[in-house]
Amino acid sequence: MSAKVSRRRWLALTAVVPSALVLGLDSTILITALPTLSASLRATTDQLQWMTTAYLLALSGLLIPAGVLGDRLGRRRVMLGALVVFGVSSVAASQMTTANQLILMRAVMGVGGAFIMPISLAVIPTIFSEQERPRAIAIGGAGMFLGLPFGPLVAGWLLTHFAWGSIFLINAPFVVVALIGVWLFVPESRDPSARPLDLVGAGLAIGGVTSFVYGVIEQPQLGWSDPAVDANLVSGPILLAGFTFWELRARSPLVDLRLFANPRFSWSIAVTVVMNFGLMGVLFVFTPFLQIVQGNDAQATGVRLLPLIGGIVLGAAVSDRLLKRLGVRAMLSLGLATSAAGMALMSLVDSASGYGLLFVTLPMIGIGNAFALFTALNVILEVLPASQTGAGSALTRTLQQIGSSFGVAIMGSVLSNVYQGHLAGGLTDVPVQFRAGAEGSVAGAAAIASHLPGPAGAAILVAARDAYTAGMSSVLQMSATVMVLAAFLIAAFMRNRHAPVAARLDHIPSWAEAPVRAE
Repeated sequence: MSAKVSRRRWLALTAVVPSALVLGLDSTILITALPTLSASLRATTDQLQWMTTAYLLALSGLLIPAGVLGDRLGRRRVMLGALVVFGVSSVAASQMTTANQLILMRAVMGVGGAFIMPISLAVIPTIFSEQERPRAIAIGGAGMFLGLPFGPLVAGWLLTHFAWGSIFLINAPFVVVALIGVWLFVPESRDPSARPLDLVGAGLAIGGVTSFVYGVIEQPQLGWSDPAVDANLVSGPILLAGFTFWELRARSPLVDLRLFANPRFSWSIAVTVVMNFGLMGVLFVFTPFLQIVQGNDAQATGVRLLPLIGGIVLGAAVSDRLLKRLGVRAMLSLGLATSAAGMALMSLVDSASGYGLLFVTLPMIGIGNAFALFTALNVILEVLPASQTGAGSALTRTLQQIGSSFGVAIMGSVLSNVYQGHLAGGLTDVPVQFRAGAEGSVAGAAAIASHLPGPAGAAILVAARDAYTAGMSSVLQMSATVMVLAAFLIAAFMRNRHAPVAARLDHIPSWAEAPVRAE
């Protein structure tokens, strides 16, 4: 392999990283900005919720059809178009003057993200050989996962120095870099024998995922008795069951679900879902702890998440070498167990704790996530046929999104129940008219405490902080338990045998073919 060929392959990967990074940023950057958007756009609570929901629904619902279209039309071509859509809608979002306009632009951003997310992963096996792929996945995948904890840090800095539109405008330079890189260095690849598009399967996938994710997202706000929540939580699984039934019998299925008959594929998918379930649930409860319980502003909160980012970077840097030494089963189990240990230790913090224990546990969670997720993604791409890397990656990302949504919903429910249970005993001296607001959230309790003079306000604040910390500890313990159980199942039942990998070359330029053929 010539140095020039090798360099171009890694340049192609660096073109993919900015697009993955900006999607990760966009998943969490808006959370920090919601109070600012509420004031600037006079947005209602429902509109603020839809600024997040519109993006997630478009992203989740279109992932599978987007991956299939990438396989059919050309992954490079589709990714370039998706980057343009995402970039233009991001710039437009920064200039919106009403909440409803911003919600619309967030939905369009979700459409672009739905095409970028699976295809950015699908192009990796078309460029790199089996030996190089673990390192390439670690570098490329790190972009997405680094963006998640970077979101609050970037948002805090931007909102401190610039107008609210900057949190969307920041996407533009990342998109421009990605566009130039993909245009110059990523080779075109597609399924050379694409079959007719499965429109029925596409409709069932979009309807089922969108409906189910909507129900999961809205449940914490509207409750189990809300007709819209119940309807979507019932119709979503029914449509997804119909999708499964149809795909297993269709002549030209949207995605080959027989891939799940491969235990390595199934176990790896399960690991990605479990890790996303735990990580998003923890970020969901941990950010308010840093801000409201410990009193940090948005920028300081982001700074305190840097050890988590450092853990992800360190885990990504060594995961490919450890994978060669330890094997898939050990790496997946080790990653799950390391994250579980970090979460279990973090559950020991209380409202008066300093930062010392968090400084130790956050890197553990990051390292464990990197070990497990990047190993799982490598196995998934190893199993996928070359013609289905887009569809298979989209299926993986869809299940990850469902896992994330479940994590936020379930962890939010656990947090709320424990918070209210612990808070009840601390409100005996608080006027009745203030109790409902304090019981609703720790932010509501802090707002009420700031308006009550003397001991009453102080009592509410102390009780709310202690109650929230107790709820967060329960969430962390639950996440740790799920990960320990998954690690045990992987260690006990997953085979460590390395399956042969089929050639992954379809219409790749000669400079990208050479390294794979040489091996």
